[in-house]
Amino acid sequence: MPSPTPRRHAGRALPAVLAALAAAGLLAGTSAARPAAAQSYDLVIRGGTLVDGSGGPARAGDVAVDGDRIAAVGDLGAATAGRVIDANGLHVFPGFIDTHSHAMPALLRDQLRTARPLLAQGITTIFANPDGGGTVDLADQRARIRDPGVGVNVGQLIGHGSVRRAVLGMQAREATPEELDRMRTYVRDGMDGGAFGLSSGLYYSPGSYAPTGEVVELARIAAGYGGVYQSHIRDESDYSIGLLGAVDEVIEISRGSGITGVVTHIKALGPRVWGESAEIVRRIEAARAEGLAVYADQYPYEASGTSIVGALVPRWALAGDDGALYARMENAEERARLVADMWENLDRRGGADRLMLQGGPHGGRTLADVAEERRMDAVETALALLVEAREGGGGGTGLTSFNMNDEDIERFMAQPWMMTSSDGSLWVPGEGHPHPRGFGAFPRRIRKYVIEEGVTTLEQAVHAMTALPARVYGIEGRGVLEPGAAADVIVVDLARFRDTAEYDDPHGLAEGVAYSLVNGTLAIEEGRFTDALAGEAIVKAR
Repeated sequence: MPSPTPRRHAGRALPAVLAALAAAGLLAGTSAARPAAAQSYDLVIRGGTLVDGSGGPARAGDVAVDGDRIAAVGDLGAATAGRVIDANGLHVFPGFIDTHSHAMPALLRDQLRTARPLLAQGITTIFANPDGGGTVDLADQRARIRDPGVGVNVGQLIGHGSVRRAVLGMQAREATPEELDRMRTYVRDGMDGGAFGLSSGLYYSPGSYAPTGEVVELARIAAGYGGVYQSHIRDESDYSIGLLGAVDEVIEISRGSGITGVVTHIKALGPRVWGESAEIVRRIEAARAEGLAVYADQYPYEASGTSIVGALVPRWALAGDDGALYARMENAEERARLVADMWENLDRRGGADRLMLQGGPHGGRTLADVAEERRMDAVETALALLVEAREGGGGGTGLTSFNMNDEDIERFMAQPWMMTSSDGSLWVPGEGHPHPRGFGAFPRRIRKYVIEEGVTTLEQAVHAMTALPARVYGIEGRGVLEPGAAADVIVVDLARFRDTAEYDDPHGLAEGVAYSLVNGTLAIEEGRFTDALAGEAIVKAR
């Protein structure tokens, strides 16, 4: 972490600056462990157990904040402050960073702009536009974040699928050289505007129509800006090139472009590939030993979230103009092929009783339940729900898919290159039945896998949520409790820190965050939301 710059101390008296530097151990003969001189700060969090994000051991200490920055960390002795938070018996962490979030559309709605479900988990920063999606107009998105503001910080990715769709639509073919140049321009514009990298969803259409070489070319553009490549890989099961082949593709893209590669929300999806986590770990370790920067992130649930189209409909059936899928349903020969492929995909997912509908009148019920009620088979029921949704009949098509096992989840989680994400969306209660991960992923990671099962230490878990993603994505001055860092800080009652959102009741807010600061502004105070819109549209430093 660079030392605090003079700009950050503008307007402060020289003795105050020297005291802050001494507290940081940046003056000869000083140490962060020594009591600071009688210094005054805006806010001091006193007497907590600090887990600073580095992965190092927890320690007792204080954290001082001036404005939007951490001013000092350690034993602050006689320091005074305009506000003192007593953190005795509590833990103090850097604010959590969600590397893969679908919350952005919700954060632009008045009901959810304050980001309560995120703040309750300890999240203070998210990345938008994952899976190759989102807008290609990042400047417009940033403007909508900044005015009137949001409750958490937002970093942006530029989505490969959105870029490809803007140039080729849903055509299932390779791009021409001219089309590839137009895609390069979109990616370059996004990176010029401060994007942190390129996201892809090679499992989804139209990303699935792109050959690896196309992605390498676009990743080179992002790599030139120090960006990352975050990929919902081409196959998490055995739909096409297989799970191992899809992880190898990320490694190949990293090798071919020089970019940092992230296998996002890594999983072994479905019984056919359970147990392949061991070989995935071996291959990523080998790539890292080769010198490639390859990482992954993960949400701590045995169920994934997708849609009927994403889970069951083959990609060939989606190619073409808008409505092509529904036209194919009306063609007897193509419908027969479609139905056969959907049965195969349903088997990959473990059957209709593993698929819970998220929206419409059937939210919270399995596809098997609805099929039995309608006296139809599961695939014909899925197709009927797609038609009903298209016609505005309320046939919700989102799915929660129960398809992972604990052994794979825990093996992935234990890796030092594994970050934490939610892959979650925010929903207003009553509008649907989402996956609970959008409301509980981060406390669940600590409650279930640290406190209850001991899969990793608390220090490793916090590192995976803070300093590690900040380093991988190049977020300067966040994810750590250090002087000069952004004052994104949470104070947590670890005994109470837990997720309450369940599969059958997914909107429950997490519990246990006593205080949350976003850029130095209290977003949670004594366990209550302030509804401050203190988040920033952060951009990658050039």
